[in-house]
Amino acid sequence: MLLLSLALAALLLLLQPAFTFPAEGAPAAGTPARNPDITIVTDEADAALAILDRIRAGRAVRDEDWRRLRESEGYRRLRKREESMGRRFSDSTFAAFLHADSTRARTEALRRTVTAWKQADLASAGRRALAYLPAGVVIRARVYLTIKPWTNSFVFETKTDPAIFLYVDPKVSAAKFENTVAHELHHIGYAGACTASEDTTLAPEVRTARMWMGAFGEGLAMLAAAGGPDVHPHAVSDSVERGQWARSRNRFPEDLRELERFFLDVLERRITDPDSVRSRAMEFFGQQGPWYTVGYTMAVAVERAGGKESLLEVLCDPPKLLEAYNRPWNRSMLIADGKRIL
Repeated sequence: MLLLSLALAALLLLLQPAFTFPAEGAPAAGTPARNPDITIVTDEADAALAILDRIRAGRAVRDEDWRRLRESEGYRRLRKREESMGRRFSDSTFAAFLHADSTRARTEALRRTVTAWKQADLASAGRRALAYLPAGVVIRARVYLTIKPWTNSFVFETKTDPAIFLYVDPKVSAAKFENTVAHELHHIGYAGACTASEDTTLAPEVRTARMWMGAFGEGLAMLAAAGGPDVHPHAVSDSVERGQWARSRNRFPEDLRELERFFLDVLERRITDPDSVRSRAMEFFGQQGPWYTVGYTMAVAVERAGGKESLLEVLCDPPKLLEAYNRPWNRSMLIADGKRIL
């Protein structure tokens, strides 16, 4: 099994700020998880489909149709999110998108997708996310199905009014939709569970390294969404995504060393400019990049070696996740798809 260097392992001892789990008196480990509170909101997608129906029928789109779209909860929160990021958001952009021939041609496919996604078992998705969070964590979120000009999906206001925005894509099955929601719900639960207060007595480079170690949460969310280490994280994905994941996993040794170099460069102050640090760290996201694959592989190794509870013990402390992964009893535990990969 490929281990982290002794240099980084030693530096990890510096990264021990305090963290807390939510709510004193939370249920002990093993207590059945509460059901998640998840609401699916489709008013933006429904309003967009109604407009598309009129366009396809050659009928004028009425002011009340546009008003229904603009006043929908999904549209209003989408606007809020885009504007909070300094992005231009205009009603005319949506109108042009809905009038486009390519959008009109996809109307029935979009309708079938919205109908299928409405029937997905999001409670099950929430329970999978909760299973990989500390006992007592409560997940509350609103899931917005959106027909929009941009193809991205994202979470928003995770600490105040958690929202998951999902672009309606006819190529995505209901099962894949459910898996994606579980992934994003884990992010929301993780944000609520791991309420560390930053230790301002630590050196800035140490705080920066610890912050970016939190990006391994992408791998933890992959594991949670799958439902466990014995389920392929892309079991419900198409062959393209599965192939890409396999190729990324095969780069594990190189990616682990590259991440290690990144952390050492930060900790040893070879890169200090915040924009430079961020730019380099963002490269590890990519399309299922190292934050996903390395984080997932380490989490699986820790769980296989010591059980799920051992993983939950280090969930909110990324340096301890690395330390747990580095333990000698993990040496034979790095398994992918039933086969040792290193």
